[in-house]
Amino acid sequence: MATMTHDVAAVTRSRRGQVGVAWAVLAAGSFGLSGALASGLLDAGWSPAALVLCRIGVGAVALAGPAAMTLRGRWHLLRANAGFLVVFGLVAVAGCQYSYFNAVERLPVAIAILVEYVAPVAVVCWMWARHHQAPSGLTLVGAAVAVAGLLLVLDVFAAGSVDGVGVLWALGGMVGCAFFFVVSSGEENGLPPIVLAAGGLTVGSVLLGLAGLVGLVDMSASTSPASYDRVRVGWWVAVLALGVVTAAVSYVSGVFASRALGPRLASFLGLLEVLFSVVFAWLLLGQLPHLIQLLGGVLLLGGVIVVRMGEPEPS
Repeated sequence: MATMTHDVAAVTRSRRGQVGVAWAVLAAGSFGLSGALASGLLDAGWSPAALVLCRIGVGAVALAGPAAMTLRGRWHLLRANAGFLVVFGLVAVAGCQYSYFNAVERLPVAIAILVEYVAPVAVVCWMWARHHQAPSGLTLVGAAVAVAGLLLVLDVFAAGSVDGVGVLWALGGMVGCAFFFVVSSGEENGLPPIVLAAGGLTVGSVLLGLAGLVGLVDMSASTSPASYDRVRVGWWVAVLALGVVTAAVSYVSGVFASRALGPRLASFLGLLEVLFSVVFAWLLLGQLPHLIQLLGGVLLLGGVIVVRMGEPEPS
């Protein structure tokens, strides 16, 4: 009986892992589209804050009905987790996306996302600090390779080649991204994934909207068409795609992935977002990094993979 129970548990974990990987790939693809879509609107005269507000606002509306149905009258879950939802909406949703879109305004999409996806290393460092696990030699090697790759991505040896302010914004996005992977993996709050995503998008929209009303952020928008490598589409098409695909779909699938795989593995698979972002930037914008930056990207991703390989398995 004990052997049968163990086998059933192993199969359950395997299926959960497979489903989690599928969710992670969907999240990476939908998140990865956001930079290229946003770039076309930024060039048309939109400010980063206005874009983020429309993106997460449309996403919140799209998820409102499904989230209410999932709650099934358990509104006490929202009251009990009000503080958590405020922090999640501020840091993991509004703050992360505002930082990333500001980075995209100043940097090529591929460079902005490569800097942001130092996040898995930050997640591993957080887990070390929380569980008092010292880094292994392999992990230190991976971290060194990742740093070297980041230096090449930023092309620091060519003075003035990369906008420093843009890099700082991308690092801000990295913090928000790491925060998302860590906090969305917890299930002890009782919030279903779709409810957490909808709540975060709603809170993020309200907070960013208030910041715009009091003049803390620029809310410029335009009705000019968005241009993508000689193809022009209506502004509302790009905004709708940003809200439904890169906000509603991406945040729900990201939460599902984090809960099925845990924050470390989910953030590791989140590196696929870099690949998707580069491909979408090439297809929609005609952007490709320089050869030295492509080499740096390979080193950066390879370093993060080595960090993951050297990480102790959870007990």
